[in-house]
Amino acid sequence: MAGILLAVQVQAQSPEPAAAAKTANQNTAAAQPDAHTRADIERHRAMAKAHEAAAQCLASGAGHDACEKQLQADCKGLALGKHCGMRHAH
Repeated sequence: MAGILLAVQVQAQSPEPAAAAKTANQNTAAAQPDAHTRADIERHRAMAKAHEAAAQCLASGAGHDACEKQLQADCKGLALGKHCGMRHAH
């Protein structure tokens, strides 16, 4: 009797076909972002490249001021503030 009860509970917890189709549609929508989201993605990638260049600059031994100046130039028009969208605790 317990085996039958368990089978009924498992069936009750299974997703309905409509729910599975809705999830599939959401996944398809996520794979194809709209124009605003695509532009946002590109801005984030550009900021990441600028920050990576700043990290490499600092790692090379160049002075903080020189690396910061280059970061500001690389990020012009990408993010708000002089730190290219990133603040430090110091």
